Amino acid sequence: MKKLLFLFSISMASLSTFAQDQINEAVKDHKLIVYQLLPRYFTNTNTTNKFYGSKEENGVGKFNDINEKALLELKKLGVSHVWYTGIIEHATMTDYTTFGIKLDDPDVVKGKAGSPYAIKDYYDVDPDLAVDVNNRMAEFEQLVKRTHQQGLKVIIDFIPNHVARSYHSDVKPAGVIDLGAMDDKSQAYLPSNDFYYLPGKSFIVPEGTNAGGPEFKHPLKDGKFDETPAKVTGNNIFSEKPGIDDWYETMKLNYGWDLQNGNKAYFDPVPPVWLKMKDIMSFWVNKGVDGFRCDVAQFVPVEFWHWLIPELKRINPNLIFIAEAYDASQYAKYISYGGFDYMYDKVGLYDSLKKLIKNEASGNVKEISNLVKEQAGGLSNHMLRFLENHDEERIASKGFAGDPRLAIPAMVITATLSSGPVMVYYGQEVGEQGAGVEGFGGEDNRTTIFDYWGNPQHQQWLNEGKFDGAKLSADQKSLRAFYHQLLKVTAQNRAIREGELIEIRDRSPFNSKQYAFIRYTDDQRVLVLANFDRKKTIDTRIQLPESLLNKLNSTHQIKSITDLMTEKSTQNIDLSKGIPVKVLPSQALILSF
Repeated sequence: MKKLLFLFSISMASLSTFAQDQINEAVKDHKLIVYQLLPRYFTNTNTTNKFYGSKEENGVGKFNDINEKALLELKKLGVSHVWYTGIIEHATMTDYTTFGIKLDDPDVVKGKAGSPYAIKDYYDVDPDLAVDVNNRMAEFEQLVKRTHQQGLKVIIDFIPNHVARSYHSDVKPAGVIDLGAMDDKSQAYLPSNDFYYLPGKSFIVPEGTNAGGPEFKHPLKDGKFDETPAKVTGNNIFSEKPGIDDWYETMKLNYGWDLQNGNKAYFDPVPPVWLKMKDIMSFWVNKGVDGFRCDVAQFVPVEFWHWLIPELKRINPNLIFIAEAYDASQYAKYISYGGFDYMYDKVGLYDSLKKLIKNEASGNVKEISNLVKEQAGGLSNHMLRFLENHDEERIASKGFAGDPRLAIPAMVITATLSSGPVMVYYGQEVGEQGAGVEGFGGEDNRTTIFDYWGNPQHQQWLNEGKFDGAKLSADQKSLRAFYHQLLKVTAQNRAIREGELIEIRDRSPFNSKQYAFIRYTDDQRVLVLANFDRKKTIDTRIQLPESLLNKLNSTHQIKSITDLMTEKSTQNIDLSKGIPVKVLPSQALILSF
C-alpha cells in the first residue's frame, strides 16, 4: 500500500514519461473489432413500438435468441469481440416477485424496462433476457459458450461507480455481505462505509419522473419512495433532491475518496468496496467473460484499478479492460498506472469526426492531425474508436447525418487510423435511425436504453430471427457490404493492424475537409484518403514522403496498387510521379501499394 501511495504522489511530468514507456508496449498483431449490442433489442422481432409499452406489448429479446446463426453472421461481418450490454440485473418496473426477485419502486426507475446502468444485483442477470427466469444464469452461460464456439470473445459492462437505489442481491454467494449492510448511516463519510450519506435528510423524487403523463402513471409511481438518510446520487450530487437529468436512480459508491473534503484519499487499509468489487468481478471472470467495459471508470480512483486489474488477470491473463472516460489528460495515467488496455476516444476523434460528418463550419481535419500529435508514442493504439454507441446519436438520425453514407469517410478513419480497437453499434451497419419517443427515452436521435422497443431498420436485417438481411433495401445492403469489407480489411491488413503512421499534410492538395495518411510496416503499406467535402472530388496524385521512401529502401519504381475496398488492382504505377487518386464527395479510399 505504501508503494501505491508513493506512485499516487508522483508528478504529472514524471508520470508522463513513465506512461510513455508503458504505452509503447502496445500489443502487436491484434486489432479488436468490437460489436456492441443490447440483447433486449438485438433479437426483438416485435414491431408494435407502443409508447411506454410493457415487455408483453413491445417485446424483448432473449439470451437464447442470439443463436449460432446470429453469431456466425457477426463473425462474417468481421467481429472479434461482442459487447453484450445490459447483462447484469438492473432495476425495472416489471414485476418479477413471483420468481423471488424484490420489486423496485418505480419512482426511482427510468423507463418501463429500466436503465442497464442502475445495477440491482451484481451477482445476477437481467430476468427480462431469460426464457425461463428461474434458469436465467444458465441461459447466459450458454450464450457465453455459443459465442466462444464461434471464435468470438465476450465483453460485458461493469458498472463500478454506482448502483440502483433499490440494490439488493437475491442470489449472492454464501458469505457475501450486501453493499451498505454494515454502514454507519449517521456519518456523511466514513472510509469503512460503502455509500455516502446526507444525515438528517430524506431523498426527494425529482419532478418529471412520470414520463408520458398521468395516463401512463404506474400505480406505485407516487413520489413517496423512502430513503432516509438520503444517499449521494451516482453523478456526485450531494443533495437529497437530484434533478431529472441527474442519475437520480442510482447511489454513489465509496472507494475511499472523501469527496467533500478535497478528495482526501483513505486507501490504507483497502476500502471494503474494493474487496467487494474484486469478488464480484472474479465471479464474472469465472463465468467465462473475456473483458469488461468499465462504466465511467474515471469516477473511481485510478489506484483502485491499479490494484484490481492485476488481481483479475491472475485468473485470466488475456482479460480486456476498456475504460469509459472523458478527460483526455488522464488517459495515459489510466493506461500505464491504472492498467486499462483501452480508453474511449469520444472527446478526441469522435467529436472531431462528428463535426465533419455534419458539415459544420467548425469541422476541420486539422483537429485529426492535432489528435495524432497528442496521442503519439503509442497512446493512439490504446484508443477504442467508434461513431455510435448507446450514449451517442445514431448516424442516420435527423439530428446527426440523416444519410448514413455521409459517415463513410469518418468510419474509414475510425477503423484505420491506429492499431487500437474499432467498434460498431448494432444497427449502425444498416442505418438504424433511433427515431421515436419510446417512453423515458425521448426524441433524441438515440435508441432508448430505458424502454421496451424494437429497432425498425435493424429488424429488416433480423428478418423474424433468420439473421439473413432478406428484408433490407438495396441501399441498406450496400451500406452493410461497406462495413463488412471495411472490417475485413481492418482485421486482415498488417499495416492497419500494427503499422506506423505518416500524415500526408505538407504540400498536399487537400482542403480542410480532406485528409490522408499512410500506415506501413516493413512489407505492407496502405494509403487512406477521406473526403468529407460534399461537393468537391479529390482527383490528383499523391507524392509519397521522402522519409517513407527512404524507410522502404526499395529500388522498384513500378508498382501495382490495389483498392482494398473493391479489391481491384492497377498495374505499372510509377511512384516517382506519385500515386493517382480519385475520391468522390463524402467517400473514402484505401489503397495498398
